[in-house]
Amino acid sequence: MIYLICGDIMASSKEYRDYILDQLSVLESITCKSMMGEYLLYYNGKLFGGIYDDRLLVKRVDSNNKYKMEEAIPYKGAKAMYLVDNDDQDILKDIVIDTCNDL
Repeated sequence: MIYLICGDIMASSKEYRDYILDQLSVLESITCKSMMGEYLLYYNGKLFGGIYDDRLLVKRVDSNNKYKMEEAIPYKGAKAMYLVDNDDQDILKDIVIDTCNDL
């Protein structure tokens, strides 16, 4: 199943951004850049995903298929990404590292 937000596009909240950055704090070298009301996420300089409509999404690569994440569209016309629906910091760390290793 692919999730797509229909109707008006809403920007992600700073509170959700701060929550995600706190969850990712187990990784060094995480950076976040604001882009048109959303946030792009980088690990060691590699763009691996972002925060779109208060959802954490990561790029689809072979090594992160094993996490069985649902696909989601970040915005109209974009390629599908994986929706990260997990609050376990160790799993989040593994997802980010595996994703970046394949980029």
